[in-house]
Amino acid sequence: QMQLYESGGGLAQAGGSLRLSCSTSQLTPKTYFMGWFRQAPGKERETVASISTTSESGTWYSNSVKGRFTISRDNDKNTVHLQMDNLTPDDTAVYICHADTTEGREWGQGTQVTVSS
Repeated sequence: QMQLYESGGGLAQAGGSLRLSCSTSQLTPKTYFMGWFRQAPGKERETVASISTTSESGTWYSNSVKGRFTISRDNDKNTVHLQMDNLTPDDTAVYICHADTTEGREWGQGTQVTVSS
């Protein structure tokens, strides 16, 4: 079973930046989309951003992060990055990486992001 390894996250002040990374443990099954969800206490899980890993185009952002977050990929390392700028306390959540493969969706363990005002 594919494993997802997340790194980054931590504590930031409002207006600051953090960078998350997510790597897959293996090349198979083939991955065609990767991205991030986030889960804040008392709130529903929210899709944050996703990126195609098989084409040059294909990124998607939630309206709440559009213009502040940037998702990118490094196919040579089977890694996607989420650059988070101009953070606000509303961005505080557990950020969970996902990989959509030919055999279904795999999930990471999640990494905590906390933004102080």
